[in-house]
Amino acid sequence: MAERRAAGPGSRDRRARSSSSLSSSSGLLAAAAFCCCCLALLSPGVAVAKKAGDGIEVENGVVSLPLEHSFEVDGSVQFRRRGTVIWRPQREHAVSISQPPFTDDERNKLREVAEVDGLYRIRLPIPMGGDGSSTEYVFTFVRACALLEAQLSDLLTLHLDAVGAIAGISLEVVPGGCHGYEVEDVDLENFNTTLTVTTPVVLLGPETASYIQRLEQEQAQRTKNPQEQKSFFAKYWMYIIPVVLFLIMSGAQDPGNQGGGGGGGGGRG
Repeated sequence: MAERRAAGPGSRDRRARSSSSLSSSSGLLAAAAFCCCCLALLSPGVAVAKKAGDGIEVENGVVSLPLEHSFEVDGSVQFRRRGTVIWRPQREHAVSISQPPFTDDERNKLREVAEVDGLYRIRLPIPMGGDGSSTEYVFTFVRACALLEAQLSDLLTLHLDAVGAIAGISLEVVPGGCHGYEVEDVDLENFNTTLTVTTPVVLLGPETASYIQRLEQEQAQRTKNPQEQKSFFAKYWMYIIPVVLFLIMSGAQDPGNQGGGGGGGGGRG
């Protein structure tokens, strides 16, 4: 019994030291796992998706924008998901679109809206600010009957501003117009969308630099040749004045000579 009591404190010390070493090992393992996670997130080959407002996602420079549409019989606006626009600004603004099939309920509702000559609206969120935390929407619309008779064939265009950001959206159905044509359900199963991007057209202005350079050259030429700056009279006054004086003097002498000649003739007679 005495040996058991003497061995008790030593065993407790050994257990304390072993638990301490286990705690230290656990702490080191946790720190190593945390560092590995940090390195994985910071490594350039890892794709990290970032969500902005209103369903916008950005991953490796690729922007996913949720395209929404609304068509209601009562004219109210209730947007719901139509598809996703994939925008790659760094690849010369390459775009693509993915859209699920048109459901039976959507086909029936589109027919009802077309019968009352309602509108088919779409909207697209665009990120605002450097971090994309805030969003705004660009809108457009067409007549629902035109989209129905076009059998869901449309042309969607993203309009960019001077800095390459989305500034507007336009929608065109091909062919357009409402003529009362009958459309089968089989022709309203999927959207046939052509998606394009337009950038501002930079107009060629006047060649201001070359024009100013030409003016400067002409001014320098005039400075070298001051005679070119004078008028015609200033250049040839020394020739013009004698001729004018000669004409004046000739005109003044003609009447006197004519009178003297007449009197002399009479005396001789």
